[in-house]
Amino acid sequence: MTRERRRRIIQTRRTAIGISLVVAISFLAGMTDAAGLLVAGSFVSFMSGNTTRAAVFLADGDQDYAAILFGALAVFVAGNALGIIVAHGAARRAFRVLTAVMLVLACAAAIADPAFVTLRFYALVLAMGLVNTAIEHIEGLPIGLTYVTGALSRFGRGIGHWMVGNPRRDWIVQIAPWIGMAAGGICGAFLERMLGTGVLWLICALSAVLAVLTFIIPPRLQKRLAQQAHVPAKPRRRSAS
Repeated sequence: MTRERRRRIIQTRRTAIGISLVVAISFLAGMTDAAGLLVAGSFVSFMSGNTTRAAVFLADGDQDYAAILFGALAVFVAGNALGIIVAHGAARRAFRVLTAVMLVLACAAAIADPAFVTLRFYALVLAMGLVNTAIEHIEGLPIGLTYVTGALSRFGRGIGHWMVGNPRRDWIVQIAPWIGMAAGGICGAFLERMLGTGVLWLICALSAVLAVLTFIIPPRLQKRLAQQAHVPAKPRRRSAS
C-alpha cells in the first residue's frame, strides 16, 4: 500500500467518524429543541427565531416575555463561551463538552416547579450553546451543530458551485447537521406528546450515551474536530540598512 493511499484511507475514516458524530449530536440538539419548544414554549437552539419572536413581543407591548427571549440570546452566547472554556486543553474534547451538556440537561429535567419554568428554559438554552463546541469542523470544513440555516446555505452554494463546474464535492457534508436536527426534532416532538416533561430525562440519558461513545474516540481525532486556534505571524525585523 502506497503512502498516499494509506493517507486517503485514514482521512476517509476520520471524515466518516466526524460525520457520524455530527449527525448524532445534531439529533440530540434537534430532539432538545423540539421538546424544549413544547415544554418551555420557545426555541432552545434556534436563536434567529427567538430574536424575531422577541421583536414581535416587544412590538405587541409584552416587554416581559421579550426580555426573557433576549435573555435566552445572552445565555446561548454564554453557553458557547463556556463550552470553549470547558474543552480548553482537554485531550477528549467532545467527551468533556457532552458530559457538561448532560449535567446541564439533568438540571433542566430536575426543575419541576412551574415557578421556575424560565430557569428550566435557560438551562436548556445553555446546554444547546454548550453542545455547539463539541465539533467545529470536519477536515477543515466548518460545521454548525445547531445552526442548520448556515448548513443549508453552504449546501445550496455547494450545489451551485458544482453546477458551474467546480469539481469539489466536500460541501455534501453540510447536509449532515440538518439530517440529524430534522430526525431529532421529529422524535423529540412525538416523545414529548407521550411523556410530557419526562422527555427531558430521556434526552439527558441520550446525552450520557453520546458522552460515553465519544470517550472511545481517540483524543487526537477529537482535537482535529476542534477549530484550530489562529496564531498570528510574528512581524519580521527589518535589517539595518
